[in-house]
Amino acid sequence: MLNSKTEKALKPSRDTWFGRAMRLFDRTAIDEAVWAELEELLISADVGVNTTAKLIEKVRRRAREEKFGQGTLVRAALKEEMVNILKIDVQGVSIPLSLPRVILAVGVNGSGKTTSIAKLAYSAKNEGKQVILVAADTFRAAAIDQLKSLGERIGVDVIAHQPGADAGAVVFDALQAARSRNAQEVIIDTAGRLHTKFNLMEELKKVRRVAAKADATAPHEVLLVLDATTGQNGLTQARYFTEAVGVTGIFLAKLDGTAKGGIVLAICDELKIPIQFIGVGDGLEDMAPFDAETFVEALCS
Repeated sequence: MLNSKTEKALKPSRDTWFGRAMRLFDRTAIDEAVWAELEELLISADVGVNTTAKLIEKVRRRAREEKFGQGTLVRAALKEEMVNILKIDVQGVSIPLSLPRVILAVGVNGSGKTTSIAKLAYSAKNEGKQVILVAADTFRAAAIDQLKSLGERIGVDVIAHQPGADAGAVVFDALQAARSRNAQEVIIDTAGRLHTKFNLMEELKKVRRVAAKADATAPHEVLLVLDATTGQNGLTQARYFTEAVGVTGIFLAKLDGTAKGGIVLAICDELKIPIQFIGVGDGLEDMAPFDAETFVEALCS
């Protein structure tokens, strides 16, 4: 069953690129011109040159080996291969020794990180969990204020220090508070000034070490928030953060704001990091768990 929010968010991408790609196989003959046009459409949709080449090669091989005589069979094979790229096992996610479960949220400034954190907190609270948000982006007073405002709106506690405070100290205090309040989930907002890459990555490593002192298995998840509208630049960002703190999953934000949903395929193919959530609108409820079959159906229907 299609998620209506996912379907709506992917409509621009479906109408602009993927719908046209699927209609190529309505033709009676699937010749070289069709494959060339498919390649052009997929690259234009941010699937990326390498992933596009790999995807087309797999489908062409299947068409030869399975002797597809109809375009509908080739189209079905293309969708199946897209699903195969998007299905990645979640690895590196730890099981807490004891509560709380600690999620470290990372990403560059402007990626929609703080809003995405709020969506996660809203969802967890609606599941009956007690959640604590941590304002560990201490470099920007606006980031602290934004998280406090969102926490108040959702009805969850926010642990924060003054702007310029040591991020590790904020995390330490937050984990102490979480234990004393029997919180089930702690979500840590972090700095994202990628132009000072070395300092930022060292800061994130420090925050990770502090969390591990409270619980050797923490952080239990490192969630990278990527802005879908940045396209292929998102791959570079993901590599930086994965090298520094071992990203275990991706929250793809602002998917409703781009006509290039193919970036999802590039991320999964090149980085082998699972996409766990997608942002499909501006509201706190506008988030959907990522499911490969649902996504491809919404993108290609």
